[in-house]
Amino acid sequence: MTAREADRDAWERYRPRRRDVLGRGLALGLGAAVAPLFAPLIVPAGAGAGAARAATARAQDPDTAPGMRFIRIGTGSTAGYYFPVGGLIANAISRPPGARPCERGGSCGVPGLIAVAQSTGGSVDNVRGLATGALGLALCQADIAYWARTGTAVFADAGPMLDLFALARLYDEKAHLVVRADSDLYHVEDLRGRRIALGEAGSGTLVDARLLLAAHGMSDADVEPIYDKPGPSADLLVAGEIDAFFFIGAAPVTVVTDLAAALPVRLMPLDGAPVRAMADSHPYLTLDHIPGGVYAGIDTAVPTLSVGAVLIGGAALTESLAYSITRALWHPNTRTLFESVATAETFTPEAAPHGTGIPLHVGAQRYYEDAGYLP
Repeated sequence: MTAREADRDAWERYRPRRRDVLGRGLALGLGAAVAPLFAPLIVPAGAGAGAARAATARAQDPDTAPGMRFIRIGTGSTAGYYFPVGGLIANAISRPPGARPCERGGSCGVPGLIAVAQSTGGSVDNVRGLATGALGLALCQADIAYWARTGTAVFADAGPMLDLFALARLYDEKAHLVVRADSDLYHVEDLRGRRIALGEAGSGTLVDARLLLAAHGMSDADVEPIYDKPGPSADLLVAGEIDAFFFIGAAPVTVVTDLAAALPVRLMPLDGAPVRAMADSHPYLTLDHIPGGVYAGIDTAVPTLSVGAVLIGGAALTESLAYSITRALWHPNTRTLFESVATAETFTPEAAPHGTGIPLHVGAQRYYEDAGYLP
């Protein structure tokens, strides 16, 4: 058997099956549209949420799953940026039993760890998934992570999540407010009374869209809001059934790229005194721009806001596992995995421990100190 065949054989033996996806997903109350899960994580029919969380915690605890560990990474919509990036991270940190070792050109992930990227509603959903134990890791906007840990803004009713920690700041996400090129909308104030897709429930996009409206003296009640994923929102714009849609993602965002190739569109500029006030009052929002030429037909830079995308973990993540995951994420051999993404140049271990919005996990901090990225 060749080394490549050995790798393939190891993955086939531990590949998640569709029947396991549905069984486990429904037991957790996540619905049928969940990402692959694993047979050892199945909760018997009729088991309560407590049993589901306990099974997840046991599978993610290296002390109770000798030789093999499973972890799910909460991402976002399949049409957005979190989902493919989460898949790359899962690939980077996984090393199933029997896989070719790193020094022989194989996986440089955590020995015995199998990670999968799960599509979710986005940042807010991901934080809640970590809190319940349904997720082991998640991608999240830095501002959402900060509010969750401090129990403020959208998490005021839930209280502080003091066991929420960061492993890495990955890249900047930029706000996109997309309209048709022939639209009569030019400023955020023009959205009043119009049909606007603000983002999916549970997403960071929706949270920041509401902040943007509030900064301009509006709320959901002042527009005709649609709460949907970016893909369906783009379809509605093409069909003329909405006037604009809002999305937070690293430019270029695939859904906007595909839309601009099919229909002339514009990005509405996010600037002026209200936007500057947003950046001043929310420390993890930054004045930024989307460069010209990123999307077809949009040749000049468009002012906007950006926020960091952070890899975070919860209480189930031990110091040793957090250290191993962080080390695997930034292993030199894994760098080629991220060369296909537009933000590859910002995926750096030098920048990763900064601007996370919440404290670093003690295991991640120890890695950055050992590797010389922190003093």
